[in-house]
Amino acid sequence: MYYLFAMAQPPQSGQQGNPIAAFMPLILIFVIFYFLLIRPQQKKQKELQKMLSEIEKGNKVITSGGIHGIVANVKDDIISVKVAENVKIDVSRSCIAVVKKDKEEGTQA
Repeated sequence: MYYLFAMAQPPQSGQQGNPIAAFMPLILIFVIFYFLLIRPQQKKQKELQKMLSEIEKGNKVITSGGIHGIVANVKDDIISVKVAENVKIDVSRSCIAVVKKDKEEGTQA
């Protein structure tokens, strides 16, 4: 019986492995996650913040709820969106999903 337990355990040697080599797979996984997930998400977030900060009167916008309209007025965090003739709604700046830079030419598409 003792012979089975002795074979199951690896021989004990005084030699330790390289600690950097032990962490290398973990470091490699973090680098892959950074370049494939974290960095693109940060870049997308910066582009979204830039787009929201450049909203001005006359831009065509689409809200996150799917409402299409034209910016009628821009305040600090509230944007008035013209959705039909004589109909304006106030939406939060963070609810804007898409901004089209082309100005209204007098006709609504």
